[in-house]
Amino acid sequence: MDVEHNLPLIIAAVLSLLAAVLHLGVIIAGPAGYRLAGAGQRFVRAAEKGYRFPAIVTLGIALVLASWAAYALSGAGVIGALPLLRPALCVITLVYLFRGLAGPFLLLNDGRSLRFVIISSALCTGIGLVHALGLVQVWGQIG
Repeated sequence: MDVEHNLPLIIAAVLSLLAAVLHLGVIIAGPAGYRLAGAGQRFVRAAEKGYRFPAIVTLGIALVLASWAAYALSGAGVIGALPLLRPALCVITLVYLFRGLAGPFLLLNDGRSLRFVIISSALCTGIGLVHALGLVQVWGQIG
């Protein structure tokens, strides 16, 4: 049996999973990781003081990104259908595109570095576009 998988959604899944792993790396690296990633000074200072909320928030983001990778793999046909697959992929795509396109306008004044805002916004836009391409290609095949 010849099974076709959707390549853009597989790429999107890999990118989301990579982003999740990078977030875990930031937690492991501690304050230096937050600083290198361009997190706001509030997060860096909190991590330096040993507060847990930067790690909890970052872990939450990593878990969301990993679940998004699972949904992309499901839409690609690599794993079984997850609940609410079509609406979930629509929301994931829109969140990536919104974060990417609106990020520069929303994040510049909240203490994040310009480097973080530009790079993360470009990456989110790219991932959102890959999701959109894959979603369009599988639209009629997913429910």
